[in-house]
Amino acid sequence: MKKTSKRILRITLMLTYIIIIGILLFLVSSIFSFLNTGADRSKMLHTEVKKIEQYLPKITWKNDGNEGREISKQKISAIKNDYIDAWYVKHIAYKTNTRVGIEDYFTESARKNIYNILDYNKKNNITIESTTLEHNLDIEFFSEDGQLLVLKDNDAVEYKKVFKDNVLVLETTEVNTYRYVLLLEDGFWRIRHMVKESSEKYKSKLIKTPIEFTNIKGINYYPQETPWNMYGEEFNINIIKNDFRIIKKAGLNSIRIFVPYEDFGKANVNYKKIEKLKKVLDTALELDIKVVITLFDFYGNYDVLDWTLNHRHTEKIVNTFKDHKAVLAWDVKNEPNLDFDSRGKVNVTAWLDFMISLIKSIDKNHPVTIGWSNVESATILKDKVDVISFHYYENLAEFEKEYLTLKEKIENKPIILQEFGVSSYGGMWRPFASSDEKQANYYKDIQKVLTKNEIPFMSWTLYDFDNVPKEVLGRLPWRTNPQKKFGFISNTGAKKLSFKYISSE
Repeated sequence: MKKTSKRILRITLMLTYIIIIGILLFLVSSIFSFLNTGADRSKMLHTEVKKIEQYLPKITWKNDGNEGREISKQKISAIKNDYIDAWYVKHIAYKTNTRVGIEDYFTESARKNIYNILDYNKKNNITIESTTLEHNLDIEFFSEDGQLLVLKDNDAVEYKKVFKDNVLVLETTEVNTYRYVLLLEDGFWRIRHMVKESSEKYKSKLIKTPIEFTNIKGINYYPQETPWNMYGEEFNINIIKNDFRIIKKAGLNSIRIFVPYEDFGKANVNYKKIEKLKKVLDTALELDIKVVITLFDFYGNYDVLDWTLNHRHTEKIVNTFKDHKAVLAWDVKNEPNLDFDSRGKVNVTAWLDFMISLIKSIDKNHPVTIGWSNVESATILKDKVDVISFHYYENLAEFEKEYLTLKEKIENKPIILQEFGVSSYGGMWRPFASSDEKQANYYKDIQKVLTKNEIPFMSWTLYDFDNVPKEVLGRLPWRTNPQKKFGFISNTGAKKLSFKYISSE
């Protein structure tokens, strides 16, 4: 019995040993295979930089980076990727005052200066939030052995904010020119030496684009069955076309529509969504309806390191539709001032400023505006936009006075009442607050003011809705239920009393 037990124990130990050896051999072979199949250094070193989703500044190459001896496109791509990764890692380091990733993208001599800055900033409770928006690259020297190169980065656009004890002490945008020495180590390009050769303040070159069509009598539009999800699986251009006919027949000539940022794919814009947006614009053109396109619906981050993704998103959409004859104007963002408290007025305003510059650099034919939620905010960036747009949901008795006061502050630019209206909801959560009759009287009265002062307008909205997504106003019924009843047409398809006053005519 004892011999049998010893034999079983011996066999068990031998099998355990064989299994352990097998696992070790598998791990070694997996690592070897990984290193010999174009392994991604960032995954191996746990410092993965997902440029597609995190950092995509605009890159321009002089002579495609092939000055002097010929360099393959594959090498140029590798140089660009490692160089931009280095910038991104440095941005993260300065924001967090940590050294993670620096060693992977900078040689020992280059990272000494970075570490000194990080140590100083950490000791003095300083943090830097920064990004680069544009790089203009030129390879000035590439060694015969392919191990060293000199890279010049001309007029790199850099934005940064410096915080001391969590208080903003500096906000600046610079145009800097750098010269870098890059060394090929372990198959990857690391920065060995860097010199800033010149620096100057960034000056945006804004071209004023007057709006040619100012007799705007419009409405904010969502299909009744798919509000806030206009380009989803239930997209039906025939329903939209029929709605546009209703709008046109009612005496309106323009609409405002929204492009949800995430739904359209963020930086990697979904071509299927683009096709659906094109069908909407084509249909509007067919019926002679002008369109204000509001970008960045359901977006509220504004983080500096998010900017390059936002720019690629905007670049794709504006480039695609800048020549479309239905486009009336670009609206950068719906009610961005509502994010001032949660995201910071400086952050939001800087983001808007750069977005205006980007849109106008791409499309020189259509004006740019911002859909401010109230009169008070409408003067922000008034010198940058072409059209002043504001929303009004306050006391109707004060509207004309508020508008005329705003008009005194705005010189030589059209002002559009881009959203206004009142809900007909008077149910359990707001008993006797409103009704179809009260809604109709509201529109009757405000149309008199609009006509008297020749104010371009876009009301909210064509339809009542059965459902309002929680992302719009949350889940509280006393907020969502009134939002369902702003339409001129009920959820059964019947025209409400207010429909008579949908237009000033």
